[in-house]
Amino acid sequence: MTLHVSMVAADRVVWSGKAKEVMARTVEGDLGILSGHSPLMSLLIPGLVRIDSEDGETVRAVVGDGFISVANDQVSIISEDASLPTEIDAAQVRLDLETATANEDDYRAQLAEAKLRLVEIKS
Repeated sequence: MTLHVSMVAADRVVWSGKAKEVMARTVEGDLGILSGHSPLMSLLIPGLVRIDSEDGETVRAVVGDGFISVANDQVSIISEDASLPTEIDAAQVRLDLETATANEDDYRAQLAEAKLRLVEIKS
């Protein structure tokens, strides 16, 4: 069986397709979703999302605050901010991290750190 996954940011669809597995970080901890998963809704925290697509590709993205919903093999990941590695400018993210740290903005700092981790994974 297959999962039907949709990952959207506030302004666009980031990724949509069929997958074998989805991994995400929530306020309850790390979450792994396979076909037949029981229905749930949970709050996302800034971090990495991994999608193992049906065709064997691994899709990684960084998400900010949002939520994940699972029902009937439909997975919806909705986040205020979501980025694929190709959309991340590492130099800009480093500046964002410095600014967030200086301003004691934990959310922006967590998001910037997650983006840098994703860039490092893809390098």
